[in-house]
Amino acid sequence: MNVLRGVKWPYALVALLAVGAVALGALRPQLVTTVTSSKKKPSATDKIKQDPPPTLFTDHEIAAIGRAADDQREKADALFAQWRRTHGTTRDDKAFAAWAARQVPAPPTAAQRTAELHQDQRLARTRTAAGKRAATWLELHGKKDVWKLYLHDQRELVPARQGTAEKTELKAALKMAKTISDQVAARDKQPAPYVLDPTLRPDKHIQPGGKGPYSYPSRHATLSAAAVTYLGSLSPHRAEEYRWMRDEVLYSRLYMAGHVTSDITAGTLLGDLIGDYELTVSGR
Repeated sequence: MNVLRGVKWPYALVALLAVGAVALGALRPQLVTTVTSSKKKPSATDKIKQDPPPTLFTDHEIAAIGRAADDQREKADALFAQWRRTHGTTRDDKAFAAWAARQVPAPPTAAQRTAELHQDQRLARTRTAAGKRAATWLELHGKKDVWKLYLHDQRELVPARQGTAEKTELKAALKMAKTISDQVAARDKQPAPYVLDPTLRPDKHIQPGGKGPYSYPSRHATLSAAAVTYLGSLSPHRAEEYRWMRDEVLYSRLYMAGHVTSDITAGTLLGDLIGDYELTVSGR
């Protein structure tokens, strides 16, 4: 039963309510827009809390690609020493990006890439449901989220100003890694393994003879190596853990035929260079 039924509302009050309703109606879109625009994108921490990692690959599985990635460290340091002798420690992102792109080795020959493709094909025959879950998670979160989460953990232990600076520097390194690796991939035009052999990833619906996407160098590898070089310098006692996660990410790219080994090593070399650069120009 409506207890308000039959009540005689004073005219002035009715008029006031009517005016208020019109005003609220006019303001409602603005209020909705304000509330919507104030929503923040989920942080890396939020993303991983919402999608925690499954069981990842074993140390034995990731060991070989980890060693191949480690081999790029000495090369990168030697190359970066040349840059530093010429340019010092002053930030010049544009010049460095152009120089770093030139340090990426020429793509492998067709015969070499075919041999690497055969490695991916053999690996594809060993896939399991658990392996696919691990690879999917690493592909999704291995570019940036895991590295931002690692830095977030470190920032809990340092002064706020230092933590803010480190966050800015890692973001700059990751952005540069994406930019340069994409530019080199567009320049060298090496089709991804699942483009060369669409049976490796039927979910991608690649037409035979397709040309893209391009996979040399690996963007995941470039981002991971840049992050590991930077984070490992900030917290050397955790460097081994960072390398382990890097190797997990790299192996996942082979496992699902997103890349061949030369894509990974080229990306790792580039990422190591970018990490060295960011540490140097930020005074670390």
